[in-house]
Amino acid sequence: MSGRKVTPVEVGLRYLSLGYDLRRVVDDSMTTGGLSLARTKVLQVLDRRGTVRQSVLAQELGQAPRSVTQSVEALEREGLVERTADPHDGRSKLVRLTPEGTKALIAGSAAGEQVLREVFGAMGAEQLGNLDQLLDALRAALSGAA
Repeated sequence: MSGRKVTPVEVGLRYLSLGYDLRRVVDDSMTTGGLSLARTKVLQVLDRRGTVRQSVLAQELGQAPRSVTQSVEALEREGLVERTADPHDGRSKLVRLTPEGTKALIAGSAAGEQVLREVFGAMGAEQLGNLDQLLDALRAALSGAA
C-alpha cells in the first residue's frame, strides 16, 4: 500500500476501466472459441428459459428489440437457434435453442470460465474472499443508489 489517499471517484473509474478490460479479455477468448460473450448471453437465456418470444428475450437481456432481432437472425443462420411463428400471436416469433446451440453454449462458456479461472485464480484464497466481500459491499451500495 502506498498510503496515498484516493477518492471514491478515482477508485470508481479504475474499477470501471478494469471491468471493461476484463470483459474484453473474456469476450476475445470466447470469440476465438467461436461464440462472443453477447451471443453467449442470448443462448444462456434460451437455455434457462426454454422457448420464448423474441420480445421477452430482448427484455430479459435489457436490449432493444431490433438489436436482439439481429443477433437472433445471425444465430439462426448458424443453426444455433430456431425461430417459429407464435401460434397465439402471428406477429411474434418464438425462439428456441437447437442442439448445436447447446454445444456452442457449452464451448463458449468453457472458454470464458477458463479466462476467469486464470485471472481470479492468480489470487490467494484470502484475497479472493476479501474481493468477494468487497463486491457484496459494492452491490449493496449500488442497490442503495438506484
